[in-house]
Amino acid sequence: MEGLKSRVRWLMILMVMIRVLHVECRQPVLHRVGGGRLTWAPNIDFTEWSSQENFYVGDWLYFGFDKHIYNVLEVNKTSYDNCIDKDFIYNVTRGGRDVFNLTEANTYFFLSGRGYCFEGMKVAVQVREIPPEPLLLNHGFQSYVYIHAILLAMLATACACIIPF
Repeated sequence: MEGLKSRVRWLMILMVMIRVLHVECRQPVLHRVGGGRLTWAPNIDFTEWSSQENFYVGDWLYFGFDKHIYNVLEVNKTSYDNCIDKDFIYNVTRGGRDVFNLTEANTYFFLSGRGYCFEGMKVAVQVREIPPEPLLLNHGFQSYVYIHAILLAMLATACACIIPF
């Protein structure tokens, strides 16, 4: 009877381990604002750009620009709508190749001060929670082989513990 309990226990552990493998952590993505290396500039349709992107908690925004001309300010919605660069939330500007970490699921608003907001230099980014993804969906051949190798090793371990010799 004790042997049966031990086998059932190992089978349950195996099932939990397989379940754990079905969850994958998404790697953060670096989004180049405007789509390029130096695209924080006037006359770029940032609304169109942001509508084509998917932003998740943990992702990063990259702003590439001439720091002597432009800046990047995180602002609230009212300031964004009215191009107000006073009383901003955070000044992202450091060296003209600046990043901003999206740490919460909400809408972030950015603009360039010095009047450039009126030339279209503003962007709103809607950030969502990371959706759960099943690990066993094929994310490339390497991932597929790796996952199945782990599952086979776990199965062999469980069989060795369950089946008496």
